[in-house]
Amino acid sequence: MDIELKKLSPQDIDDFSDLIRIFQIVFEMNNFEKPDEKHLQSLLNKPDFFTLVAKYDNKVLGGLTVYILHRYYSTKPIAYIYDMGVLADYQRKGIGKKLITFLTNYCQENGFEEAFVQAEADDTQAVNFYKTTSYSNELQATHFTYSFDKGDIDNDK
Repeated sequence: MDIELKKLSPQDIDDFSDLIRIFQIVFEMNNFEKPDEKHLQSLLNKPDFFTLVAKYDNKVLGGLTVYILHRYYSTKPIAYIYDMGVLADYQRKGIGKKLITFLTNYCQENGFEEAFVQAEADDTQAVNFYKTTSYSNELQATHFTYSFDKGDIDNDK
């Protein structure tokens, strides 16, 4: 299978929409409402965000989204892989590893210090996948979230 890997440009809104639909399926996002194209277009225009997709026969099979983080203690940015997913029928065919390799090569060629991804400990499929890639370090961490919907914050903790 000849997979095309592509970093999306602002003109690739259809491919970005297809990838978001894939994320919705893979991550089992019930009741998800995709933001409008204007919002998605604004993301693709941001200099600190980009998307990679894997395509076969002009069909998006998977991809990943990346936020570029600029830090105050280093001049080199880091890449944070926010989401990554591949359609179930195409998983375990090397597409995910190709996406990670493409991303790491891109980051190395463009002066990034590192790229990282977080996987929830109970998501064994994701954890096991990332363990098969050529990662440099594994760090155990606890993730705290601050939500801003009414009723989500308990200030008495």
